[in-house]
Amino acid sequence: MTAKTGDFDFSLPRELIAQHPASPRDAARLLVVGDALDDRHVRDLPDLLRPGDLLVANDTRVIPAQLRAMRGAARIGITLDQPLADGTWRVLARNARRLRVGDRLDFAGAADFSAHVDEVTEGGSVVLRFSHVGAAFGARLAAAGALALPPYIERPSGPTAQDAADYQTIFARAPGAVAAPTAGLHFTPELLAALAARGIGRTNVTLHVGAGTFLPLRDDDVATHRMHSERGEITEAAADAVNDTRRRGGRVVCIGTTSLRLLETSLDAAGDVRPFAGETDIFLRPGVTIRGADLLLTNFHLPRSTLFMLVCAFAGTDRMKLAYAHAIAEKYRFYSYGDATLLQR
Repeated sequence: MTAKTGDFDFSLPRELIAQHPASPRDAARLLVVGDALDDRHVRDLPDLLRPGDLLVANDTRVIPAQLRAMRGAARIGITLDQPLADGTWRVLARNARRLRVGDRLDFAGAADFSAHVDEVTEGGSVVLRFSHVGAAFGARLAAAGALALPPYIERPSGPTAQDAADYQTIFARAPGAVAAPTAGLHFTPELLAALAARGIGRTNVTLHVGAGTFLPLRDDDVATHRMHSERGEITEAAADAVNDTRRRGGRVVCIGTTSLRLLETSLDAAGDVRPFAGETDIFLRPGVTIRGADLLLTNFHLPRSTLFMLVCAFAGTDRMKLAYAHAIAEKYRFYSYGDATLLQR
């Protein structure tokens, strides 16, 4: 299928970009997108799903991935992206052209915290070897790092203490994400209890969202775009839960595009989910058949983004353009702290 990035453009009034989440979280509005459009709220999910359905959540935990570094007198902004097998980290660096292999970076905010440059790649990606690993690295990162909030959330003085709570899902368990899997931000203990009482199951998978999620789509030809890889895991228990749900006639409901991308990565030829541990750079776009989920709960995404292309692949491009036009007219709140959609495949 031939598609251009401009095919997925739309005009969004700036005032609809949410700067804070709904309170309580499940009070966010929910646009149900199927054969018709239905204006609801996230707290209505128990009524919208069926006993025997299965929710698939991403249990990654957001880390304070934004660091301020000094190379001598030069300031370098660092955003952690992905840990590598040899203990180094791939990072995105502002002013990366100033860096050379062997350079030492010192980080403000934590004593005795530094890194050496192992590799400088094209496109602003750098490989760093930090002075500490394991728990010692985590402690220094907690002291020196800050949340890498999306650029459309305006925080002139940096992320707040409230953001540290707001930008973490109720499912968060495994540290490693640069950005939150934002569909999960809408869930509360009360909503989870109501879903369980309705007979709706839940299982968790893990996809650590990388810094590449913030990068714009630079190619006009959608087919030439290459996604940044991200680390993920599906346990045998999670794979069994998904496959058993399907065999019993239940529906698989992905909480967020990250869960969906991971399920699609692990599918075998028969359409069964297999245990998985590794990296994925899968690009779900119109023309790609999606088999891993029946319903998708996801926020409203940026124009011209790979995530808007994903929802078009899942629910149909014409249908999603109509849905987004409706959402804009009805003043739904967009992006990470915004409202949500429930999409039928």
